[in-house]
Parts: sequence; C-alpha cells; structure tokens
Amino acid sequence: MDFQNRVGNKFGSGMIGYEEANVDRRERLRKLAMETIDLTKDPYFFRNHIGSYECKLCLTLHNNEGSYFVHTQGKKHQEYLRRRAAKEAKDAIPLPQLSQPRVQFKKFAKIGRPGYKVIKEKNPVTQQHALLFQIDYPEIAEGIRPRHRFMSAYEQRNEAPDKNWQYLLFAAEPYETIAFKIPSREVDESEGKFFYEWNAETKQFFIQVPFRTSTGSNALPLYAPNAVPMRTIPPENPLNPYAPINV
Repeated sequence: MDFQNRVGNKFGSGMIGYEEANVDRRERLRKLAMETIDLTKDPYFFRNHIGSYECKLCLTLHNNEGSYFVHTQGKKHQEYLRRRAAKEAKDAIPLPQLSQPRVQFKKFAKIGRPGYKVIKEKNPVTQQHALLFQIDYPEIAEGIRPRHRFMSAYEQRNEAPDKNWQYLLFAAEPYETIAFKIPSREVDESEGKFFYEWNAETKQFFIQVPFRTSTGSNALPLYAPNAVPMRTIPPENPLNPYAPINV
C-alpha cells in the first residue's frame, strides 16, 4: 500500500509494513470495543492486584483492555466459549430418574422383652463348654422368624469395649431386641455341636453355642458377672452330648 501521495503523509515514509498494519488494526478494534462493549459485564474479565487484566476462562494475562478484547475475538477464547456452552447445556438436561422399588417396612409396637432360659453345658468327654439359649416368643408376629447374630464388643455403645467379651443378639417383632454377654472365644461350628432351631408350634427359639477348647480360654467364665441372669434347666434332648454344669 502506497501512502506517499496521500494528504498528511511525510515524504519518504514508504509503504506500511505488516506489523504496522496489524498494530493499526488492533488499535482501531480497541477503540471500537471501548465505545460499544462494556467489559465490566464480561464474566471472564478480571483485573488483578497489579493492574493487569486476566481472562478467567482461558487463564491468560493482558496488559490493557484492548489486548483483552482482541483475545476474546481469537480462536482459543471462542473455542473455550463453545466448550463451556456445551457443558452448561449438558448439565441443564435433567437425567432420567431410575425408579427404585419402595420397600414397605412393617411397624410394630414393642411389647417388651421375651422370656429366656440359658443352660451352661459341658461335654464330660472332651471337657468342652457350651451355652444353650432358649428364647420364648409367645406373641411373635405372624410370618416373622427370630433372628440372631454375634456382635463384637467394639460395635456396641453401652459399655466400655473389652476384647474378652462378645454379645449374642436375638430379635423378633414385636419384642425388643435382647443381648447376652458371652466370652469372646472361637465358636465351634462343627456338625452336631453348633445349631439353632425355631419351633413354630411352641414359639420357642433354640441355639447352642459351643466354644473351642484352647489353652487359657477355659479360664474365662461362661457369662459376665453383670450380664442378664441365667438359669440352669435339665436338658430336654437326651442325645445332646453336653450336660448342664454349675460354674
């Protein structure tokens, strides 16, 4: 482009270069932007504590507002704007809610604790100790079977945890859940030794808990001194290898 014969041009200045034309174009765009665009409404326009300008979308730094505006017209900023718009549009679409089956919980009014009997047993041949629990549920809800589980001393919150003890819990609606404090010894689950049975006719639940014989384990009593009281009754099954004992 020849500016030699134009009004106001100094003689000998020659043709304008690419860099000068680019600077002139940016300056004209900056002035136009200052007149038509309010950068304060741009959510990504930020002025930091040192007086420079930042683009929070592209994480770029600019010396003046014109530089920031030119950046917003570039490919990088426009690409990031498209990605952000696509992400917001995707987040705005509600995800289909998966229908979850509703579980109907039966509510029962608690009627108190069930009756119980505990037999302390000992095999006269192997000297193995066992406990036989009989829990009476005469008013148990229809279709409900008693449940039981062993609980570590560190699971409960009523007493200070003691590694020497564990708890055996019994639950059946509408009765309250009861627990027995027994030694934390390994239970012998061999066939014919550990068993549980629910008698639907008499509404009684039985469970026999034999303990494995090991060095030092038999020194523990069969029940805690502060646990619920236990009564010894004669065995009803003559084939039971264990016999009641008083310890």
